[in-house]
Amino acid sequence: MALIVFLVNRSSSKYRLAVCSYIEKYNNQVNIIEKDSNVGDASIVSGKDVSSESSDFQTACTFDHPYPCTKVMFSPRSESQPEILATTGDYLRIWNVNESTSGGLTVKKIALLNNNKNSEYCAPLTSFDWNDVDHNMIGTCSIDSTCTIWDIETKTAKTQLIAHDKEVFDISFSRSKDVFASVGADGSVRMFDLRSLEHSTIIYESPKLSPLLRLSWNKCDPNYLATFMVDSNRTAIIDIRYPSVTVASLGGHMANVNALAWAPHSSAHICTAGEDWQALIWELSKVSHGPIDDPILAYNAEGEINNILWSRSQADWVSIAFKDKLQMLRV
Repeated sequence: MALIVFLVNRSSSKYRLAVCSYIEKYNNQVNIIEKDSNVGDASIVSGKDVSSESSDFQTACTFDHPYPCTKVMFSPRSESQPEILATTGDYLRIWNVNESTSGGLTVKKIALLNNNKNSEYCAPLTSFDWNDVDHNMIGTCSIDSTCTIWDIETKTAKTQLIAHDKEVFDISFSRSKDVFASVGADGSVRMFDLRSLEHSTIIYESPKLSPLLRLSWNKCDPNYLATFMVDSNRTAIIDIRYPSVTVASLGGHMANVNALAWAPHSSAHICTAGEDWQALIWELSKVSHGPIDDPILAYNAEGEINNILWSRSQADWVSIAFKDKLQMLRV
């Protein structure tokens, strides 16, 4: 079982994580876990039985999910608004998370959104991102080469476009409401503006057009994007003001990179993780064109790390997932 994690703080005393199984079968699950934010030590918790391994964690809710999630994410909306969770897999699903009378949580599916206008079936969705400015806007990407921008309040697609020549693997919104970028199997990073979708900009192409798997936009400095290629141990840092070249290439990993996450509180820090069991934190305030191979912090896990998330609300916490474990690290 692999884990996909998103971390969010919803109260002054606790914050929550959504943890998804990744089993190649129809029956999968999502666990919503609560942790006391006053606990200062890193803890390891099993994805199968959270409560038995650490008293710092409590399983607040578990619900079934068809097929594995390709991504799970809480809404970035404010504390005063309802708590909403989104997942992608075969469809985009929107879930309402409520406090129950018994003190736990209840989860109710409020929308199932299909990006295929001509069929009841949906091309599998590879990832999505939530717009930080308009919390009713979600962008999804698919193996059918399209990106779809959804209005979850009306449960309709605002627009759908053929974004790449091949499968699209990831999508990320800028700090701006209208600008997003995507990466895919054609090896390109493409930038779009919802105000002018007639044109897109290819801001980077990988060597030999190798597929690009993941993309993350620096929300503190929207000039910078990070991505990595399939079967690569390096992460490319791109400055959109200087397209077609990387401003830095982060090494340090002895095996393939699987995940990356910018620091939510700093434009100069990013974390990468990979199959070498390492999570590395890099400091980029003095970016120089060329390779960077010495991270400022390194952590060795107990297995290949398949995902990481840097908490937006608790900036000194990073979550990593490996094997059937979830680990929270203080940085």
